[in-house]
Amino acid sequence: MPTPQGPAPFLTIHTAVVLLISVVIGLIVGGLTFLSSGAVAAAVLAGLTAAGVSVPGLRSLIG
Repeated sequence: MPTPQGPAPFLTIHTAVVLLISVVIGLIVGGLTFLSSGAVAAAVLAGLTAAGVSVPGLRSLIG
């Protein structure tokens, strides 16, 4: 008896893990930047940059 298949998931587990870890990296880098400089804008930019740059590396590392 064939099993009914539901719709495909919105995000795969791999994509969700990569994005979650990149957000955590961005929060850590942004927090450390804020603690070192006290400038909110610089901390936000550093956190967003770190999150974006870490995605390709994490994608290749987490298989």
